[in-house]
Amino acid sequence: MDSVIEQWKAQLVTLSNGDRAELAHFLLTSLHPEDDDVEAAWDEEAGRRVEEIRSGRATGRPVDEFIAELRERYP
Repeated sequence: MDSVIEQWKAQLVTLSNGDRAELAHFLLTSLHPEDDDVEAAWDEEAGRRVEEIRSGRATGRPVDEFIAELRERYP
């Protein structure tokens, strides 16, 4: 089987970046098929967060500050 995979690799590396990304996405999602309910829940959550930002209920902070906090927390 290894020789077959090596042959595929040699052929697949010639694909465009977009085609390889599409193939990679297909392969990864085939390992753990997405649950439609989970996908819908994430879409809803993303929409809620965008609305909070647009309405002013949520505030941001500079990315440099956030990165510095992460570096302190996880050296």
